[in-house]
Amino acid sequence: MVGVQPNRILLVTVHHMLYPITVDVLHQVFSPYGFVEKIVTFQKSAGFQALIQYQAQPCAASARTSLQGRNIYDGCCQLDIQFSKYALPLAYILHFIVTFLVSRVVVSIDCSFIFSLEELQVNYNNDRSRDYTNPNLPSEQKGRLPHPGYGDAGVAYPQMANTSAIAAAFGGGLPPGITGTNDRCTILVSNLNTDSVDEDKLFNLFSLYGNIVRIKLLRNKPDHALVQMGDGFQAELAVHFLKGAMLFGKRLEVNYSKHPNITPGTDSHDYVNSNLNRFNRNAAKNYRYCCSPTKMIHLSTLPQDVTEEEVVNHVQEHGAILNTKVFEMNGKKQALVQFENEEEAAEALVCKHATSLGGSIIRISFSQLQTI
Repeated sequence: MVGVQPNRILLVTVHHMLYPITVDVLHQVFSPYGFVEKIVTFQKSAGFQALIQYQAQPCAASARTSLQGRNIYDGCCQLDIQFSKYALPLAYILHFIVTFLVSRVVVSIDCSFIFSLEELQVNYNNDRSRDYTNPNLPSEQKGRLPHPGYGDAGVAYPQMANTSAIAAAFGGGLPPGITGTNDRCTILVSNLNTDSVDEDKLFNLFSLYGNIVRIKLLRNKPDHALVQMGDGFQAELAVHFLKGAMLFGKRLEVNYSKHPNITPGTDSHDYVNSNLNRFNRNAAKNYRYCCSPTKMIHLSTLPQDVTEEEVVNHVQEHGAILNTKVFEMNGKKQALVQFENEEEAAEALVCKHATSLGGSIIRISFSQLQTI
């Protein structure tokens, strides 16, 4: 950052992040250079970033000199370290100001962290932020219960508490183009390949962005379908990230439906109680990984003895594979598979998510990594 003087707060960007980086990992890397007081992490267009506050400026300077350009793990997770004085990006501040002026509605922006010029303020000790000088901080905001999204009366999904909590899950601000104010839960998907698409394949794709209540293929319009999401925010994510995506040779048209919900019936598939819904647990973590279809898919819950050849054989029918990698994280086998284009990766995801490989039901999502 040009013009920023050395101080005790470092802005760290992690490039080529093959493995997840947590607050605990960052603390282990940076604490040898001095007492680390606070850490916050967030996702920006530049990638995964963190702000690390030392007790003293010389410690920050020493860490920057020693760690700049180094990898956390062999061959990946490269550190780009600069001095920083600003925690909440100006664009996010302007976004909330403009939202307030236009809507005239007070929007809570009590995110998990706020900066002053000299001090990083951390409100919660959790997987996104940590104050090592105050171990008694709560892990989440107290006294504010989540607003459940209802697919049917009495059926609630666990959701983010409010717009600020959702913003915190995305690293301090919503992705460009996402308002967080949509209240329409049902999506109309059209231009489907009728020979290849069914309800389960649509579930596998749309469940990347939220819990699915119900899906209905329209009999009078065979290339149209309705998808009811758990709440309006999840529907907005799906519309935003999937509009124009290619699937089975067709470019999807994804818009909000005029119907508030899908009426249960023999012509609709019910997923409200499906254990394959991805947002029943760790909703904040799952929101972080929402993105448009990419060329790279991430496979998890693999059998411990799985080989790279078995992974390739499982998905290679869906397109040209450029690269693969099988690795272990937290004692669990995972894999990355890079296809030639986004359409092939999307086909592999919708066809192979929740299928069996070596006796294990695997999970597949898009990876935001550019290369392996």
